[in-house]
Amino acid sequence: MEKSLSEPDEIVELSYLYDFYGALLKENHRLIFEDYVLNNLSLGEIAREHQITRQGVYDIVRRCRLKLREYEEKLQLVCKFQQTRQKLQEIEGIARESADSETAGRITRLAEEIYDII
Repeated sequence: MEKSLSEPDEIVELSYLYDFYGALLKENHRLIFEDYVLNNLSLGEIAREHQITRQGVYDIVRRCRLKLREYEEKLQLVCKFQQTRQKLQEIEGIARESADSETAGRITRLAEEIYDII
């Protein structure tokens, strides 16, 4: 059962998936998905803008959700990103607790550089 888009967790999840895999969607599907998920437009608003039916918009959004989740299931990029971010937070915590402020500063700077990369 799909979660309602009104649930914040669903919006966050779809936003992450879109950030990582959105470029793999067809351009028209990407635009409709962006309007629905990121721009919070209604099915009717999107249907009028793209001159298709509300059902057509719903079907595209549903297919995009499934496709993005399929990509994540296979590639695990979002999961790896979140795990990396969590480990960086742990590293920063250890650096803050360190008695050696010079080493702690170096560790914190490295963590910040890694954040910039990911």
